[in-house]
Amino acid sequence: MLYESLLIVAAYLLGSISSAIIVCRLMGLPDPRTEGSNNPGATNVLRLGGKKAAAITLVGDWLKGVLPVVAGHLLGFEPLILGLAGFAAFIGHLYPLFFGFKGGKGVATALGFQVGLYWPIGLSIAGIWLFVAYVLNISSLAALVAMALAPLVVWFFWPEPSLILIQVVISVILFWRHRSNIRNLVSGAEGKISDEQGPQKD
Repeated sequence: MLYESLLIVAAYLLGSISSAIIVCRLMGLPDPRTEGSNNPGATNVLRLGGKKAAAITLVGDWLKGVLPVVAGHLLGFEPLILGLAGFAAFIGHLYPLFFGFKGGKGVATALGFQVGLYWPIGLSIAGIWLFVAYVLNISSLAALVAMALAPLVVWFFWPEPSLILIQVVISVILFWRHRSNIRNLVSGAEGKISDEQGPQKD
């Protein structure tokens, strides 16, 4: 279990590297923890720095979920270890060791885990997100719908109980992390994707 444990620890440490905070520092943007929505994630970086900064943040957060699980595949680890590695990266993003345990909401990292686990799973969940986001124009709602259906998608493509359970836990945590968005959705105050224009330039 030594190598399996090392992978899980490494996954948490990788997840603890906040793409949003690093991108904002390198690009001279405000700290996403204290500006905008105060959430160090791609959507808030879009508000603060525009599409390029947000895209870099999104890819960085996504890779944190992908890489540990792909490494586990290459090392031939069992599904439970793959799931725990992805979960560790996800928790690292939410509660990063290097940034005072104050992280983002975890959607991109969770999607990275799903892609790394088995690409049809990740592609299906991403497709759900894109469809809902296109139709309803609300990022948080798209994420909530996609992650609510994620355990069913995992069950359909890879009906391994440990993986389904881990995905259920991830989905529940994601809903809890989005509780302010849910309140806004209920009250009709949640912002739309089309409203996130980023900073205006002369």
